[in-house]
Amino acid sequence: MAYFDNVKLGDAVYGLVFGPGNVSQIFENSHYKIMVNFKNDYEVPYTEDGIPGWGHFSKQTLFYKNDIDLTDVDFSPVSKILSIKKIIKLKEKKKLQVRLPSGIWKSVKKAEAAYVEDLLEREKYHMFRKKPQKKEKEKEK
Repeated sequence: MAYFDNVKLGDAVYGLVFGPGNVSQIFENSHYKIMVNFKNDYEVPYTEDGIPGWGHFSKQTLFYKNDIDLTDVDFSPVSKILSIKKIIKLKEKKKLQVRLPSGIWKSVKKAEAAYVEDLLEREKYHMFRKKPQKKEKEKEK
């Protein structure tokens, strides 16, 4: 049974890419199951498993609003604005993250190329950061 088998028009949902939204359409004979309108004016189709038709995601990114727990999601502000040279260098090293429209930081390779290019063309360098290094847990004695 898929996550969105019993979805209804108007259901409140939360997308990790675009934030809060509502189900606006339900498709019968299509690869995509639902269309979601988000509060930031994006409209995105999703499969019955909550995988978007935007970006390069292979895991569920859409949930019913009451089902999601965002305590472990990184919404932190950018600490240092990168130069275009640094952005290019980090992208080549696969250590560049972009802030998605929902405010969540993800690898730039997960985001739609057109979204990333638009941010660069508009010089929105504050929407990029170096991937944080994983903190090693201190060994307990």
